[in-house]
Amino acid sequence: MVIDLVTIKSDDGYTAEVPSIKGCESWSHEEDSAIQNAVELLRFYLKLNENNEIKIDRAGKNLSKTVYKLVFNKY
Repeated sequence: MVIDLVTIKSDDGYTAEVPSIKGCESWSHEEDSAIQNAVELLRFYLKLNENNEIKIDRAGKNLSKTVYKLVFNKY
């Protein structure tokens, strides 16, 4: 399964969100922390356990927005 994760840089930190899942978003002063928190929320929403590896691949970037692809098996 492949799902997009988008990070947006603001003056005070980063917001990371999974647009296809309502409410799956996180904020942090550091981009890596925001991403990891959003991935943990994704695990919760999709009922994935810790054994499900989620690969994070950067797909594109513009001025303040970066798109990542989250790649994982849902089994």
